[in-house]
Amino acid sequence: MFFTRPLARLIEEFQKFPGVGPKSAQRMAFHVLDLSLEEVQGLAFAIADAKDKVKHCSSCSHLSAEDPCEICTDSRRDRQTICVVSDPRDVIALERTREYRGLYHVLRGLISPLEGKGPDQLSIKELLMRLQDGVAQEVILAINPTIEGDATVLYLTRLIKPSGVRLSRIAFGLPMGADLEYADDMTLSKSLEGRREI
Repeated sequence: MFFTRPLARLIEEFQKFPGVGPKSAQRMAFHVLDLSLEEVQGLAFAIADAKDKVKHCSSCSHLSAEDPCEICTDSRRDRQTICVVSDPRDVIALERTREYRGLYHVLRGLISPLEGKGPDQLSIKELLMRLQDGVAQEVILAINPTIEGDATVLYLTRLIKPSGVRLSRIAFGLPMGADLEYADDMTLSKSLEGRREI
C-alpha cells in the first residue's frame, strides 16, 4: 500500500510502540492528521516534556518529575515497609488498590539471562543500601510469578534474609505468568493481604 513519505514515516514511528501493529499504527497516524495543528503541537510538547522531565527517583527508582518522588516524600507513608516491584507500572497498579501505604522500590526489570539482564543491571544495590539504615522492618516482594520473577525473588531472598528484615511475597491471587499492571484492583488487594513470609 502506498503512503506519501511523511505519512509512511509517522506510521513507522507508531509501529515502534509495544503492541501496535500496522493497522493500529495506520489508525493512529490518520487520527493525528485529523487533529488541529494546535492539538498536534500539544501532543508533541507533552511527549517531549515527559521525556525531558520524568526521571527515576534517586531513592526508589519510580518514575517522577520530582526527586525524590512524591511517594518517598509523603510523610503519611509507613517507612518500615518497602514493597519491591519490577516496573514503575506495578507501583501504579498497587496504588490503585488503596491498600498499601508503605514505600516502594522499583528494580527496573528482572533477572533474565536470555535477555542479557543480570543482577547488576537492576537497582538491587540501591535496595540493599536502603535497608542498611535499619528503618525498614519488612520487605514485600510484589514480583510477577514468572520464571524471571521467581529467579529474581530467589536472588533477593538470599541477599535480604540474613539482614533479619521480615521478608514476604504477595500471595498468588494472580494467575501464573500474569502481569501486575493488568490485574484488577480486588485481585491485587487480596494478593497484598494474603502475602506470606519467605
